[in-house]
Amino acid sequence: MYKKVIIAISFAFFISCADKAPTKDEVIITGNIKGLKKGKLYIQKVQDSTLVALDTIELNGSSNFESSIKLDSPEMLYLFVDRGQTNSMDNNLLFFAEPGKITIDTDLEYFFANAKITGSKNHELYKEYKDIIAKFNEQQLQLLQSKILGSKGNKNYNELDNQNKQDQLLKKKYLYSANFALTHADHEIAPYIALTDIYDMQPKFLEEIHSKMSPEVANSKYGKKFSDYLKK
Repeated sequence: MYKKVIIAISFAFFISCADKAPTKDEVIITGNIKGLKKGKLYIQKVQDSTLVALDTIELNGSSNFESSIKLDSPEMLYLFVDRGQTNSMDNNLLFFAEPGKITIDTDLEYFFANAKITGSKNHELYKEYKDIIAKFNEQQLQLLQSKILGSKGNKNYNELDNQNKQDQLLKKKYLYSANFALTHADHEIAPYIALTDIYDMQPKFLEEIHSKMSPEVANSKYGKKFSDYLKK
């Protein structure tokens, strides 16, 4: 009976938080992790190359969770699940947070793979971008495997041809990233991609992305970092 009361209270609290309207610089994160009813979750961010906790959420009887944090501008955050003593590497979920309401639904067994994140336009764009990048990465892996097999005496392997394909694929990957950032320069995903994936691209491409950013994006965390990077 006591357990049922606790679950009912937790559910009621979850619903009330979900209905709450966020303030201008507030992110309300609600969600459900199927299979996890007791444990801890952490909302984390990277600060000075180290992950620091913004909020700690303790689950006790319900798989629903809720968090409210202050965020000056859209930023990549992590949802970390503390599994206790386990060898699982699937503990951290990266998501592009922005002020407003965000919902994260997943399950404990496939914490990262089965995650569904809604409510953030930047995260929606990030997922679209990463899905295409994953295809480039798969092609790069195939070429690398061919190179390894070739070094073991595969008679059909042509080293020069393989290297040319790798170079062309890398060029296409960079151009795709740059074009995606240009197309979505009115969102914070643009300077984020420029800083993380194509920071070593020719300056003219980076400067073009920078020139296309909206004033709001230019004044965001990643927009300012991008501006500072180009000044170096």
